[in-house]
Amino acid sequence: MERFLAAVAQMASGSDRGANVRCASGLVREAAARGARLVVLPEVFAWRGPDPTDPAAAESIPGPTSDTMAALARELRVFLCMGSILEAAEGEARRYNTSCIIAPSGVIVARYRKIHLFDVALPGRVAVEESATRLAGETPVVVPTALANLGCSICYDLRFPELYRALARDGAEVLLVPSAFTFPTGAAHWEVLCRARAIENQCHLLAANQVGPSPHGHHDYGNSMIVDPWGTVLARAGDDEGIAVAELDGAVLARVRRELPALAHRRL
Repeated sequence: MERFLAAVAQMASGSDRGANVRCASGLVREAAARGARLVVLPEVFAWRGPDPTDPAAAESIPGPTSDTMAALARELRVFLCMGSILEAAEGEARRYNTSCIIAPSGVIVARYRKIHLFDVALPGRVAVEESATRLAGETPVVVPTALANLGCSICYDLRFPELYRALARDGAEVLLVPSAFTFPTGAAHWEVLCRARAIENQCHLLAANQVGPSPHGHHDYGNSMIVDPWGTVLARAGDDEGIAVAELDGAVLARVRRELPALAHRRL
């Protein structure tokens, strides 16, 4: 793993796809101008409407949004985690929630479909049933790149350590967590879970979150963050749209794994 700058972008996406994509593009440009070579966008960054069954919600990959993001990655020469978008599935009314990794060449080098769907009801606060409109993926994804081995996940996945152990087993060095974590659960668990996944798998972790009022009637937590393999929060966004940037150092990862070889001590 190299030593490089990485960024997480924090957004308040709505149902205007064009405005969302312009906002995302501006944040990626800002990150690249600050020297970031890897940028992570939030979950469902390109479209978040009140009705997830709206035909405008889903698109193909490759498609309009992935083509725009691929051209941007190629122009700026960055690795771009395209947060997630709702991917149309042939013959299905439901959609996949899909994250793509785009190389500086503009080529999509990995595609991950969210495995764990958020079906949760907190009385008087949040009620979400993703499985009503979305399909679950089945396969963990780790992609080797010139910077590091990137392990993919999306939002609610963060609560399932088995997935991240599988990513670590498959060689992940940087864990990517594009998210739309809600405020009640975010205030209680977001930082704890981000730091725990980084610590127990001895990986860097990049978590890019949505922020502010959601089209679904609740608030999202923000606090996008970058965490090192020791669990230290290196950078954090606040309560508005913007970016957070930090340096990821392969020497730090190697030292943590060497001095506290917990991954080698596993008894499965």
